[in-house]
Amino acid sequence: MTSELTPQEAARGALRAGLPLGDGRHEEVAMTANHIHSVISTLRELDFGETPPASSYRAVQGNADATV
Repeated sequence: MTSELTPQEAARGALRAGLPLGDGRHEEVAMTANHIHSVISTLRELDFGETPPASSYRAVQGNADATV
């Protein structure tokens, strides 16, 4: 498991990406990035077994008529 992103690391990464953060935003951005990381980590742990990829499903409009 990786350690959490610190506010200083968030500011450094944002600056490297050309998105300088205001001084008050470092902590909020780090918290958001850490939350996103935890959600993605949870999703990676899910076992989908034999579930086919979404691209194998075809959405078709069914009959909207309520009569039997």
